[in-house]
Amino acid sequence: MNIEIKLPELGEGVSEGELIKWLVKPGDSVKQDQAIAEVMTDKATVEVPTPKAGTIKELKYKIGDVIKVETTMILLETSGTASAPEKTAAAAPAPAPQKSAPAPMESRQASVGGASFSSLPAAELHVLATPSTRRLAREMNVDISQLSGTGLAGRVTREDIVKSNGSTLSPNLSPMSAPAQGPRITSVAGDERVPLRGVRKKIAENLQMAKQIIPHFTLMDEVEVSELIQVREGVKASAEKMGVKVTYLPFVIKALIATCRKFPQFNASIDDAAGEIVYKKHFNIGFAADTPQGLLVPVIKDADQKTILQLSQEILSLSQKARDGKLKPDEMKGATITITNIGSVGGILATPIINHPEVAILGMYKIRDHLSLEADGKIKVNKMMSFTITADHRLIDGAVAANFLKDLLAKIQSPGRLMLEMI
Repeated sequence: MNIEIKLPELGEGVSEGELIKWLVKPGDSVKQDQAIAEVMTDKATVEVPTPKAGTIKELKYKIGDVIKVETTMILLETSGTASAPEKTAAAAPAPAPQKSAPAPMESRQASVGGASFSSLPAAELHVLATPSTRRLAREMNVDISQLSGTGLAGRVTREDIVKSNGSTLSPNLSPMSAPAQGPRITSVAGDERVPLRGVRKKIAENLQMAKQIIPHFTLMDEVEVSELIQVREGVKASAEKMGVKVTYLPFVIKALIATCRKFPQFNASIDDAAGEIVYKKHFNIGFAADTPQGLLVPVIKDADQKTILQLSQEILSLSQKARDGKLKPDEMKGATITITNIGSVGGILATPIINHPEVAILGMYKIRDHLSLEADGKIKVNKMMSFTITADHRLIDGAVAANFLKDLLAKIQSPGRLMLEMI
């Protein structure tokens, strides 16, 4: 018999994904739980498994298509007779019972990670739009159900939201101008055109949205890190015997958490729709990871409760998963503040973009030698490291950011004292 294999639930708040790659073709035999496709959501690229073994009869979509959750992806020929509705994926939460045609989204009451789809207005549920686009519409107080999407298959895009009537903007947000829409680029002989899709497309969309919403500003300072270097060198050999590489990042994470305890507005978010500031009482630290697929941000959950060694282990594990394209959606969400370690590839200064809905991002840069003239006339070589803090000016004032950075660098300069204060 033929059964429909549908796109399973992909994570909290995720209602659709972009088809990046088919891993099978018509006529292929597949085993139960074998990956059949790679799908990109707002949060990660995930492999979609088949819950049954059989032979691929038909692929319903082409690369680049946007597929809604609970929509049929493939037809699979299996042996035997049906005794109960099939599940879309063995590892996914139980979806609504299957019908001969996809059930109207208005009727879906499935709960994923504690969030019910029934919480969305009924009029919104039939609209084709990514979760981040829906969030932007809510933040700008735009009724997404009243828009005509200009994207693929009528998909509502961020540009559609931004271009909508200015009178619909929330009073908590200032009007944002639409992205510049220049003339179509003319190609000449030798140029190459490739589709903007997958991770690169999501990066572009998310960063564009963050720059539209958040008024960024950046402060930079530098600190002498000879003591930090000594501390790291002192523990590096012991950690390597346990198979763990200790970098400077875990120490910076600990300093960041301690400083955020004194300046709680940095570990926060702005809920524009509610007109409220949300102060986070947990510390989930995102860190930027450069991968062949593009920039990804794995998240270390409850980082304040982990040791330097545990942080090092998790950084290595998540970084490897990011490079291999194996990060799970849950491993890329929930960050309360992010660190970007540009110094690992040689940079000395940058102005990072905040990972919305966070309100700050810390940049750390390469260690370099700096000559200074001492009072006795001798020349001293200092080990200096630059840091930046980029903040959301809606919540954080310049003087507050300057004091935050000053406090952070004092902790980094004296890691021994920092360790005494760790909890």
